[in-house]
Amino acid sequence: MYRLLFDLLFKRMDPEKAHHLAFAWIRAAARVPVLRTFVAAVLAPRHKALRTEALGLRMHGPFGLAAGFDKNAAAIDGMAMLGFDHVEIGTVTAQPQPGNPRKRLFRLVADRALINRMGFNNDGSAAVAERLAARNPVFGTTVGVNIGKTKVVPEEEAVADYVTSTERLAAHADYLVVNVSSPNTPGLRNLQATEALRPLLSAVREAADRTVTTRRVPLLVKIAPDLADEDVDAVADLAVELGLDGIIATNTTIARDGLGLATPKRTVEAIGAGGLSGAPLKARSLEVLSRLYARVGDRITLVGVGGVETAEDAWERILAGATLVQGYSAFIYEGPFWCRRIHRGLAEKLAASPYATLADAVGAEHRKVTA
Repeated sequence: MYRLLFDLLFKRMDPEKAHHLAFAWIRAAARVPVLRTFVAAVLAPRHKALRTEALGLRMHGPFGLAAGFDKNAAAIDGMAMLGFDHVEIGTVTAQPQPGNPRKRLFRLVADRALINRMGFNNDGSAAVAERLAARNPVFGTTVGVNIGKTKVVPEEEAVADYVTSTERLAAHADYLVVNVSSPNTPGLRNLQATEALRPLLSAVREAADRTVTTRRVPLLVKIAPDLADEDVDAVADLAVELGLDGIIATNTTIARDGLGLATPKRTVEAIGAGGLSGAPLKARSLEVLSRLYARVGDRITLVGVGGVETAEDAWERILAGATLVQGYSAFIYEGPFWCRRIHRGLAEKLAASPYATLADAVGAEHRKVTA
């Protein structure tokens, strides 16, 4: 039914308008107690075997919504109603900003992919903090907060910009993510270089600890798939050195070649700049994740994202070293039953495996190689 709806309605609409329409439906359903209870019962049945502990947090399962879908923390309960075990909101910047000019979101339907150059459009960290503070959560869902640099802020003032958002948002975050890997904010990816990343992460850590004294807010960094292997290793080493809690691998890619795109090259070129997400990103994101785990082992938590479409994809990420797995682009193509299928498939994979728990399966492929 969803695929018919997609073909008849969403496929013919501007992708950003379709997103806002679907988002409005989700929010509206979550506001009606009887309806949200029914939807959650159908779409979000819990599997005890999938219960996950990560970042010092207990979750119903390992599968969450990546940042970018709910930029302003407006539909956390709605996304939980659909079955996501954690919801990462954002990216949020210190100052509100409209993002890049439209048209800025594009579908590559033949590739089950998206290209976006949204540009961190959001209400700003002060407004998002107020919204989070006013929440009366219906579902016990883990909430991550993803923060980025305000576009108009020069690179040399980036640390202060991130600190401002941290001071406003840390108290409302189950975990905090420093995003230095979007391709749509000029100069942002320069912050992935370890000489720039070290002071940034240190300052955010200090600000979070100073702001929230009753608990330690887990801190993660989100990296790009386009980093050279030696830079991936450098970020991994830095994360361990600084006592970071996790790394999210990966954000969208600026690559177009070597992805095996079915969409005609002239069509892709006509779209222009932006981060590509979805199925074509699968191989590189998995490669980066696997490289990270080989470097850090179980010393920090790894989150696998990028091209995750099926339970098989999620299971592959877990075996490669991910404790948590996220998705976004496939949700556009798969629809509201997506989480249900992922969870059911993961439970079946685990039951058929030699592992007693998901935690036992994390990184198992690496142990096979070294055994």
